[in-house]
Amino acid sequence: MADTVIGRNTVIDGEITGNQPVVIEGSVKGRIALDSLVTIAAEGRVEADVHTPQVQINGQLTGNVVAAERVEITAEGRMVGDIRSPRILIADGAGFKGHIDMDVE
Repeated sequence: MADTVIGRNTVIDGEITGNQPVVIEGSVKGRIALDSLVTIAAEGRVEADVHTPQVQINGQLTGNVVAAERVEITAEGRMVGDIRSPRILIADGAGFKGHIDMDVE
């Protein structure tokens, strides 16, 4: 199944739901609730709470993340908010300000 791509010049203000992978190259404000991987590209900007199994942050995220499987913030990624997930990877050079809760059942 191909990823859904939110392009660089696209701005979404609202809620994104679905069950296939999404790559965010543009701007999203609101709420993201997906049953698949969310990737925030290097040029992506997100101001939203994110509920998904996995999220990879290469761009900027302001909001809280609840991920059933894994959260990854790459060296280029920046996040301000809280993370709740059993597995978290924050690369050397990444930016993170918030709290982490790994006590997930």
